[in-house]
Amino acid sequence: MTDDTWGRVQQDLYQAVGKHNYVTWIEPLEFDAAEDGVVRFHVPTNFIGNWVSRNFGDQIQQHLLRAGVAVERIEFHVPAVGTRKPAGSLAAAANGAPAHVAAEPVAAPAEPRARPVDLPGAPLDKRFTFNKFVVGKPNQLAHAAARRVAEGSSVSFNPLFLYGGVGLGKTHLMHAIAWQLQTDRPDLRVVYLSAEQFMYRFVQALRENGMIQFKELFRSVDVLMVDDVQFIAGKDSTQEEFFHTFNALVDQAKQIVISADRAPGEIKKLEERIASRLQSGLVVDLHPTDYELRLGILQHKVEQYRESYPGLAIQDGVLEFLAHRISTNVRVLEGAMTKLFAFGSLVGREITLDLTQDCLADVLRASDRKVTVEEIQRKVSEHYNMRMSDMIGPKRHRTIARPRQMAMYLSKQLTARSLPEIGRRFGGRDHTTVMHAVRRIEELKAVDNQIAEDLELLRRMLEA
Repeated sequence: MTDDTWGRVQQDLYQAVGKHNYVTWIEPLEFDAAEDGVVRFHVPTNFIGNWVSRNFGDQIQQHLLRAGVAVERIEFHVPAVGTRKPAGSLAAAANGAPAHVAAEPVAAPAEPRARPVDLPGAPLDKRFTFNKFVVGKPNQLAHAAARRVAEGSSVSFNPLFLYGGVGLGKTHLMHAIAWQLQTDRPDLRVVYLSAEQFMYRFVQALRENGMIQFKELFRSVDVLMVDDVQFIAGKDSTQEEFFHTFNALVDQAKQIVISADRAPGEIKKLEERIASRLQSGLVVDLHPTDYELRLGILQHKVEQYRESYPGLAIQDGVLEFLAHRISTNVRVLEGAMTKLFAFGSLVGREITLDLTQDCLADVLRASDRKVTVEEIQRKVSEHYNMRMSDMIGPKRHRTIARPRQMAMYLSKQLTARSLPEIGRRFGGRDHTTVMHAVRRIEELKAVDNQIAEDLELLRRMLEA
């Protein structure tokens, strides 16, 4: 509200209840009217009104009294769309005068206002919007799917499940969806949080006997976005509640967006029924960035940085060099650019290739490509269209055993792991099994052109 008195009371309540409680419970309140000792507020949902009344009603009343408002009772109402009345004046109520209320209903924006940060600890990053997301072949499908969800209309896939390694854009896309919905669909109630925050709220509700409120809160949203869902794997009670929340929202045709570091079926200790439900929508893999996408990201960053560092020159070939050398993580790539531009600005020199190599020597060393056994297993499984569980499982059918042997061979060739270590990562197998696999693939690639071609293709993919 713009009323000065309520504004001062809000500031006092912010100090009294803390940032998280204020953002979650006090900020959604909108002053409606005050007369005959009754102060009325509009709230987005009945649940919020009931919660605030029970937990903060006395505090609000005390602060209103201190501000000079003649208040004996506080009421909370969910306004009907299109019939909302203009707010009265708290200042008038403070002087004992009844608040003026318009006799005619007036058109108003739909309620409630979108609040992607309804839950504590889930702020949105202003940098993570669609217009700052660089699209390339590795993330094209994920970007298109996120755009469709951000339109706010019903979609044919629910949930949208985004997965991939660190720094590939999962969180960026989730924040972008929330910002877009906040702008275009203010009638929707949007909640974004991490799986860790979901678990924290769940445990807090259990401890404080607030499970009814917890369930009502999460089942009242229109769009639920949960980041890093792999965090709840192995936590049985949290998984149980997440499963019921998921089902309740899907039954109401509410949109769900989930992210994780791997596909649902590959998350260890995640209940099978949850993995199955997560795979019932659209599952999209954000692939590691290719050279063209990394170069596009760098070019986009240069345009942004030149606003902060006007006149700073960058030599031809520097961006291409960085796009080749830093290939595993976009965050590292962006951090390198920030460091490089800051250094060039401080020393007042053109950013040359020599300066880049000197300034980023530690980053370049750390970014040298290091292939892992797990990455090899995943790539080989995808190439042969088999499950990761079969890769490390006991099955010995040729269609499974041969790709497993190829993965063991590549693990020996591309990593520094010992034979016993490789064996342990393939379901606890003995080192002699790995030795046999390496010898067998060496023999086959000399006589089987298909195996030789597959090995070369997989090697190029893993070393890219």
